[in-house]
Amino acid sequence: MSPATIAVSVLILGGVALTFAILIAVANLKLRVWEDPRIDSVAEMLPGSNCGACGSPGCRVFAEELVAGVRQPAMCTQLGTDDVIDIADYLGVEAGEAVKRVARLLCAGGSNVTVRWADYIGIETCGAAAAVAAGGVGCGWACLGLADCERSCDYDAIYMNEFGLPVVVPDNCTACGDCVEACPRDLFTLMPIEQKLIVQCKSLLEGDEAEELCRVACTGCGLCATDAAPGLIEMRNGLAVIDYSKNQLADPVATSRCPTDAIVWVEKQQFADMPQPARSEVA
Repeated sequence: MSPATIAVSVLILGGVALTFAILIAVANLKLRVWEDPRIDSVAEMLPGSNCGACGSPGCRVFAEELVAGVRQPAMCTQLGTDDVIDIADYLGVEAGEAVKRVARLLCAGGSNVTVRWADYIGIETCGAAAAVAAGGVGCGWACLGLADCERSCDYDAIYMNEFGLPVVVPDNCTACGDCVEACPRDLFTLMPIEQKLIVQCKSLLEGDEAEELCRVACTGCGLCATDAAPGLIEMRNGLAVIDYSKNQLADPVATSRCPTDAIVWVEKQQFADMPQPARSEVA
């Protein structure tokens, strides 16, 4: 191949490359979506755990929403007070007020109060036990006590007590929802910590049938609904259901005549102390 042919080939290839480079540069200018540089700065100020407790799918999205003004810094449950103020000052916005949410267990059926039909022998997870004769627990709605929720928690907010019930530490709980997903019996729920009136039972059995399986089961007697403010509690399928839209009407009176202590008033932590029940032992 002659030098002239080589030179022509190089010029053609160089021209083609230059043409594409120009086209790419023009396309970049025309199609580029501008992003506020503050988003990166705010994202770095967030914890980066992507727990989802704020309601956004991740810290990056939350940062975008903060910059757009549709969220407030205090909505991040993992930020300390100083961190919230720092972000608010950086963006020039109000810090806002966060409603502390915490995971609550809708069951108090520990090993000290529930009937156990058999000893479960198998993979030590609630998910596995739920598929094998309900883990040997008599109540089909009871906590299985094999700590799937504890293992799912990345914030050391759950520990198992001596009766096999998970205890949530409110100060550590970020309301990320991992325990909600981990429980095969859907016993965990996330609720504002100021909602203190809680029915710690999901059993749909009633009367003696419910109490024979668990000493702290809701028996559907309706006394709590009678004692509570009108409309605060109603009975559905034999189970007390609280209307939290009327939470301002709630007080401990509704718990006073519950024969099994299925409905409780929780100031901060559930199951802080779990003494053996005064009632007769479970068979």
